[in-house]
Amino acid sequence: MTDRALIDALRDADAVRYGEFELSHGGTSEYYVDKYEFETDPACLSQIAAAFADRLVGPDGEGPTLAGVALGAVPLVAVTSVETGLPYVIARKQQKEYGTANLIEGALAEGEEVVVLEDIATTGQSAADAVEALRDAGAVVDRVLVVVDRQEGASELLAGHDVELEALVTAEELLAEQ
Repeated sequence: MTDRALIDALRDADAVRYGEFELSHGGTSEYYVDKYEFETDPACLSQIAAAFADRLVGPDGEGPTLAGVALGAVPLVAVTSVETGLPYVIARKQQKEYGTANLIEGALAEGEEVVVLEDIATTGQSAADAVEALRDAGAVVDRVLVVVDRQEGASELLAGHDVELEALVTAEELLAEQ
């Protein structure tokens, strides 16, 4: 799948909006990429899963365990797991106060290679927190795949954690030709 097809799918899902928006980290922006629009659109979600699969599965058909940050990346990691046949875990932002009180949900072995999937990267803090939680649980994590990189520092923050950020689409690409 081409970047152009994914950009068109994101636009067709009305995931890109213009105006004045407050972002989760407290800053403001003149545009907003609405993950709920693209994560609830079956055609767009299918294209995202295929694009992630292209970057995850090796020629031998093998790949890493996937991890999705709750709650936003759970649809992405679930559909990508189905697309690839790779197992996944969910990284919680905080431990729940009941049941198992796990920060990482799902089976994860010591030394297991994990790639974190995310919806949108702005500062990268959410992904960095997930990486640290996964590492604390014994995983080996050196890569985060994101649908859209807003190009506002996530790559640099993650590099400081020895993690590479790879985006399906950058904000520059998504906003071009508007």
